[in-house]
Amino acid sequence: MKLSHIIATLLLAGAMAAMISLYLEPKTKSQIEAASTAPATPNVATLAVDTPTDTNSARRTTTISVRPDGHYWTRALVNKKASVEFMVDTGASVVALTYKDAQKMGLRPESLDYKWEIRTAGGITKGASVRIESIQINQVHVRNVDAMVLRKDLDQSLLGMSFLRELYSYEFRGDRMIIKQ
Repeated sequence: MKLSHIIATLLLAGAMAAMISLYLEPKTKSQIEAASTAPATPNVATLAVDTPTDTNSARRTTTISVRPDGHYWTRALVNKKASVEFMVDTGASVVALTYKDAQKMGLRPESLDYKWEIRTAGGITKGASVRIESIQINQVHVRNVDAMVLRKDLDQSLLGMSFLRELYSYEFRGDRMIIKQ
């Protein structure tokens, strides 16, 4: 192809682009003017992703620090009356309570039905299904949390996924776990 053919093709393409822009420019301008005078009505997508601007409606957040043993530990107020220390366990399907912590919470573990077979890192044990009215860690407050009381073979209560999945998010940053509701 000759250089003159390439230059002619580019000039023709430029001329066509100029004609198209002259044709579209008045339509685009009128659409912009119409949009600026029309009342603002949010569409469904806007409503779905609209974020609050005032600081009072910000997400409740708390930080859990790692201990020297490499696990994240936190103290929580359970059922608005008992202080329970939990080890965070993302591998636990539900919150798991020791017999002693269940007593502190007022669940009367001696009268529970331990009919569920629970597989733990230490083996198989029996558990009783319960619902915890509330678990509060600083500002984060989750209600109606499914849990299991283990009659034995559990040395520490575990904060499992039945709590964590009720959060807006949780993330690990170095030696901190940040939970948001």
